[in-house]
Amino acid sequence: MTESLQLLLACVAGGVLGLFFFGGLRFTVTRGVSMKQPALWFLSSLMLRMAVALAGFYFVTGGRWERTISCLLGFVVARTVMARWPISFIKRQPLAATGARHAP
Repeated sequence: MTESLQLLLACVAGGVLGLFFFGGLRFTVTRGVSMKQPALWFLSSLMLRMAVALAGFYFVTGGRWERTISCLLGFVVARTVMARWPISFIKRQPLAATGARHAP
């Protein structure tokens, strides 16, 4: 397998890991606010997401710095995609309804 193909696959794997990590974060935040024990929910989600991401990085990169950079690039791209993805399931309320004040 050529080096450029390995770097491309590492980037794609980083993207998949990033989608799992940040998609799981979004899922946790939307579900966690309605839980009886939100701290346990958030902590266990963090531990699971970090364990999967770190194990994925470990196996994908194989200790090679080139693959590590490529995998990290895919992870950051996935973060950017998830940050810009519209959150349609959150109902936004006008500021007047929440009691917030407008800045002068």
